[in-house]
Amino acid sequence: MITLTHYVGLSFLLFSIGVTGVLIRRNLLTVLMSIELMLNAVNLNLIAFSRQLGDLNGHLFAIFIITVAAGEAAIGLAIIVSLYRLKGSVNLDDAAEMKG
Repeated sequence: MITLTHYVGLSFLLFSIGVTGVLIRRNLLTVLMSIELMLNAVNLNLIAFSRQLGDLNGHLFAIFIITVAAGEAAIGLAIIVSLYRLKGSVNLDDAAEMKG
């Protein structure tokens, strides 16, 4: 039987992998995928707790987060394509040089 503890443990594992990817990787595409992984971990928690409590509010928040993640992915990929055209790489250090 799969319990709430299993879902929370899986969510913690996914979120930890996402945080590790954001902190360690220098590739902008990998960082973007890590952020998506963290958002999916939060969605898993929202759905699991919503189901446990018998309330639909967690489902509604998860749908909202999925919508925001889709917009974030579209804008993030557009920024990555622009950075690649300008600099020839998708390294975070190259993006930091464009600040000022």
